[in-house]
Amino acid sequence: MSETELLDATPPAESQLDEDDRLKPEFVDAVLEAVEAGDAEAAHLKVAPLHPADIADLVELTPAEQRPALVAAIGDLIDGDVLAEMNDWVRETLVDALTATQVADIASELDTDDAVAIIEDMEPEDQREVLRALDPDDRAAIEEALSYPEESAGRLMQRELIAVPEHWTVGGVLDYLRGHEELATDFWEIFVVDPAHKPVGTCALSWVLRSPRSVSVSDVMAREQTLIPVDMDQEEVALRFQKYALISAAVVDGSGRLVGMITVDDVVHIISQEAGEDILRLSGAGEGDINEPVLDSYKGRVRWLITNLVTALSAATIISLFGGTIEKLVALAALGPLVSGVGGNAGTQTMAVTVRALATNQLTQSNTLRAIRRELQVAVLNGLSVATLVGIGVALWFGHVALGGVIAVAMLVNIVIAGLAGVVVPLTLERFGADPAVSSSVFVTMTTDSMGFLAVLGLATLVGPALLA
Repeated sequence: MSETELLDATPPAESQLDEDDRLKPEFVDAVLEAVEAGDAEAAHLKVAPLHPADIADLVELTPAEQRPALVAAIGDLIDGDVLAEMNDWVRETLVDALTATQVADIASELDTDDAVAIIEDMEPEDQREVLRALDPDDRAAIEEALSYPEESAGRLMQRELIAVPEHWTVGGVLDYLRGHEELATDFWEIFVVDPAHKPVGTCALSWVLRSPRSVSVSDVMAREQTLIPVDMDQEEVALRFQKYALISAAVVDGSGRLVGMITVDDVVHIISQEAGEDILRLSGAGEGDINEPVLDSYKGRVRWLITNLVTALSAATIISLFGGTIEKLVALAALGPLVSGVGGNAGTQTMAVTVRALATNQLTQSNTLRAIRRELQVAVLNGLSVATLVGIGVALWFGHVALGGVIAVAMLVNIVIAGLAGVVVPLTLERFGADPAVSSSVFVTMTTDSMGFLAVLGLATLVGPALLA
């Protein structure tokens, strides 16, 4: 088949995506079949119309053992933009197969933040080789970014920006933008700086384009602006963008000098990443990436399972203390886990709400007591509703009104305790500097399990004669 025929036979990129903008399985299969058949030209022509993000998805959807052949077939389509969109684990595998010069060539094509994302996960020796292969200016920018803490604004920011002095006119700014090809090409705001290169305002491109050439920049700029410290955590950066509806923001160093900018496209990625991390931490699933090596997933998860095993011993100990009560009324052995399980779910609900509120700065010291009271009120209402249902159900099923009353009271007690633990545990961990998303679930689960069995068996022991009647 000639190249013309291949082009005619290849549908546009839009037809390769389903209604959710995901690559259709039949398209992925067709590309891999072409690769397997040794028809690299056909595979290349099928993939060429795709957006870099979709090419990255194609590589991720390809089984690991077939990726080298796919990458070899589509060759030059795997550029810096594709690597920047790629899953970290998959990208790391591909980058490891490239030479230092190849990685340096790719990094030089990208904005600083995307280049840093590719280089920061490399082994130290490989990282040094890539940096040596870069141009001096690119190397200095990336080395400076790597000197900042991980997940900080310094790692996230890009150095490619437009900054002008406030004494310029709009006409001078336009001439400057049009006369220098090496300037940044993608930007929404122009930063205005003083002689010390400290930001004093911003000009939206729309203001510049619609203002007369003779007007001074100082007359059209907005002096109110949100400045991002270079060492600010990326999660805090995302919260500022969300709170103030920012498109871009200036990043300043310790002396207040403009050193870079952060744009909303990077923040959108951070919001998704941070939200996913919190969910995975709550479940103890490690990084939770389907491309993560099996052993790494095992190491990330097994320690939490072992920790839960240790905390579960507290519930087992409580059960062992009431062996005599269980022997007299075996139904307690079946109903204890019911109370414990429902309490655990109630605690998880409250914990999830609390962790999210802490992450988004909705829950602070000023409204802590109000939040605790609110969650207690919700817990009492939930407890009364569930306790009434389970109490009636147990009484009818076992034909024992006293047993139904014990289970109802135990359910109410455990759900209220679970609601309290779900909010107090994350708050306490946060106050002591620990990440509540990482450790809360262990302590909340231990509390609800232990208190569930203690409530059931303790109450059963106290009203023993009535139960055995």
